[in-house]
Amino acid sequence: MKSEKKIKLFLVDDDAVFLKLLEIEFMQNGDFDIETFATGELCLKSLSKNPDIIVLDYHLDGIVKNAMNGIQTLDEIKKIDSKIPVIMLSSQDKIEIAVKCMHHEAFDYVVKSETAFVRLKKIIALIFVYKTMRKELDWYMDRM
Repeated sequence: MKSEKKIKLFLVDDDAVFLKLLEIEFMQNGDFDIETFATGELCLKSLSKNPDIIVLDYHLDGIVKNAMNGIQTLDEIKKIDSKIPVIMLSSQDKIEIAVKCMHHEAFDYVVKSETAFVRLKKIIALIFVYKTMRKELDWYMDRM
């Protein structure tokens, strides 16, 4: 995924080990400008940096017990900027949780596993295909 500018990627997870592994994988396998956050609150404070994509953990209370959970954080992100694609991550492989995330306007839902990074890369590529198509459609519609 080479482009003129790096993709600004926010990674939000209270599992420090998983967060570091994701950061390393993205740094080694793409052209990303990455910022990591242990809580949703910290991510929200940095939204003015205009991330292209946010990867957000479903549970975020492992470090700070009263921290916002992933759904609350997702809702706040969407209130601030509804166009930021948010990919939800969870160790729970339950369809109800995936559906709940989609109802809250997540772009997609990924279960934490050994294949999570590969899936995230594919989703991010899809997001940029979608954005390109959207721009082309908008350009076309403006000329009609």
